Amino acid sequence: MAKGDMLTSERFGFDELRPADGRSVLVFCPRKTPPVDLSLLRAQGWGVTHVSKPQAAHALMDRMPGGVGVLCLGAADEALVPEAEALLEHGDTRFRWVAVLDHTLLKNEALNRVVAHCCLDFHVVPVESTRLLHSLGHAWGMAVLGRNRRFAATEARVENNIIGRSPAMLDAFQRIRKISQSDAPVLIQGETGTGKELCALAIHANSVRTNAPFIAVNCGALPDKLIQSELFGHEKGAFTGAHQRKIGRIEAAAGGTLFLDEIGDLSLDLQVNLLRVLQEGTYERVGGMETLMADMRVVAATHVNIEHAVTEKRFREDLYYRLNVLRLEVPPLRGRKGDVELLARHWFNAFAKEKNPQVKGFSRSALEAMRQHDWPGNVRELINRVRRAMVMCERSLILPADLGLTYDVRSVPAAAKTLAEAREEAERTAITGAMGQCGRNLSAAARQLGISRVTLYRLLEKHEIAY
Repeated sequence: MAKGDMLTSERFGFDELRPADGRSVLVFCPRKTPPVDLSLLRAQGWGVTHVSKPQAAHALMDRMPGGVGVLCLGAADEALVPEAEALLEHGDTRFRWVAVLDHTLLKNEALNRVVAHCCLDFHVVPVESTRLLHSLGHAWGMAVLGRNRRFAATEARVENNIIGRSPAMLDAFQRIRKISQSDAPVLIQGETGTGKELCALAIHANSVRTNAPFIAVNCGALPDKLIQSELFGHEKGAFTGAHQRKIGRIEAAAGGTLFLDEIGDLSLDLQVNLLRVLQEGTYERVGGMETLMADMRVVAATHVNIEHAVTEKRFREDLYYRLNVLRLEVPPLRGRKGDVELLARHWFNAFAKEKNPQVKGFSRSALEAMRQHDWPGNVRELINRVRRAMVMCERSLILPADLGLTYDVRSVPAAAKTLAEAREEAERTAITGAMGQCGRNLSAAARQLGISRVTLYRLLEKHEIAY
């Protein structure tokens, strides 16, 4: 690369050199002359940006929508291994990397580990141009797939971090929008782990009180002797240990929203006190004589059947009617058809930094096992299983066993296939067969199928076939 080209790259960055089809490669090499023929890459239609400093590479990657990176390190660059590691991990799934190394660096254990975990391929100097072009093509395809998955995940994010597109959740979103326009008390009912507090936060965020505090109280987690002080506050000397005045949650929520989680676990005595607050809008701190005004919206939530609790005299009927002005039922995960895979992929991306680097996604059998599971712990259980599988899985794709689930292929209902579905199935069968016959040798399988190695990589990702 000419000196002028390098200065242009470092000064102006990726946008100045991007080709019309978007295929771009960022070359990081501490030396002015990389061991890669940059003119050849340009002649093959690549937009090339060469940077010699890690800071410049990080800045460019923040501006780029994604692409291919080439890490070039020579024998004298061993001290740059920590910086190289940070660079390779910087771009998440938007970037895919290829390493070009001096053969002496293959003895560096730390660098070997980084390249094995973060690079799709590596080359030893001198570089064979034809093979390098194949590596870049594969890396570009993988980067595009990663970027598409990332965009697909963001499309599902709606209503203040509540994720879903099933009919049940779309109905819940509509109810949240309507409820947010009122200032009346709300009762949210749903199983444990369905996201009741997220719904309460969404109601608050879309209401006229959005700029005031959102104060949450878990009624089931506080002892009866403390919850009155937590809710109403207390004066100095009100009881042993009350060394100073304490502001209660009701007072802290002034102008905003008070979220009473697990309201069904509140004792009958405290239910009486809360009823007065809702009826009269006033209260006193424990040990105090001053009457204070309660200016907040109450949103309560419970996982128990509150009507049964009223019938069994465990919950006051008058308080029930005060709270149950507006009602929101949060559907269980098993009732959200189509959302399980959406949520699994979202949390896979959210915890990407924790996962085993070789894990790329979910196998088809894992997705089907998740669809079959009843999810008694709902979204909280799904997050737990996905997060654990990402760390413990030792393959490229997560299997049902990694999630602690079983997969019964007989329970998958048979359905008439469309022509497109039949083609997909035939394509997958052909690829699986070729991979098996060729001992999972990608080049040999591609030749047998009559396609390029890059196309085979794309199809493996499409069908989620481990390789």
